[in-house]
Amino acid sequence: MKGEEVKKDIVVCRCEDVTLEELEAAVDAGMTDLEEIKRFLHVGMGPCQGRTCGRLIARIVRERTRKSVSDLMSTSQRPPLVSVPIRVFLGEDDE
Repeated sequence: MKGEEVKKDIVVCRCEDVTLEELEAAVDAGMTDLEEIKRFLHVGMGPCQGRTCGRLIARIVRERTRKSVSDLMSTSQRPPLVSVPIRVFLGEDDE
């Protein structure tokens, strides 16, 4: 019982605040493709675009599904559309 409580606290995707428990539940519900998991849980869709959590999520899914890593790594990482200077967020615009 204590192990289940710990899974609620382990965050696997910090950008989207997705826990290990949520990820495992999605895999157990039949989602075994990383693209499908990405669309359902929004993992890898935050500011880091999966650079922080992508390998961890792939490893967890691989362990639960027994698929090879090459079968799982089908998602693509997309950079932001336009670079934005930090001064825009800080309110230090020259205009």
